[in-house]
Amino acid sequence: MRVVAQRVSSASVDVEAQDWHEKIGPGLLLLIGVEDGDGPDQVRSIARKFTNMRIFSDEEGKMNRSVLDIGGQILSVSQFTLYASIRKGNRPGFTQAGEPAHAKKVWQQLNDELHTAWGLDVRTGIFGADMQVGLVNDGPVTIIADTDELGV
Repeated sequence: MRVVAQRVSSASVDVEAQDWHEKIGPGLLLLIGVEDGDGPDQVRSIARKFTNMRIFSDEEGKMNRSVLDIGGQILSVSQFTLYASIRKGNRPGFTQAGEPAHAKKVWQQLNDELHTAWGLDVRTGIFGADMQVGLVNDGPVTIIADTDELGV
């Protein structure tokens, strides 16, 4: 699983074709890519890592608080293009991205884990839809994680 997390003051996702609109205040925008080999271990690892990651400022301006500490929200957006390969030619290849049914299931499991196990307010885009994502990146702070690099 590959995740790009952005600390945001606010973020939103719109899917006009389905009249879907979600937005959050302070928290994390998570762009999530899934591989076919991803499952419960990767879900738990990513959920634990990003709920506890101290990237929000404390009273002294130091990054000492987590999204849990600040009572922040999560906006979760599935993004298979995180697995784009640009090694050959000019058109990205996406063969490393998970098969859609599997990727959707794992993405939903991650959203459930963040909400149920960690108590976070999780808003989402729509899997596979053409979405418009907006954000105010706070900092900016952007963290990239790959479960392969985390040893999961």
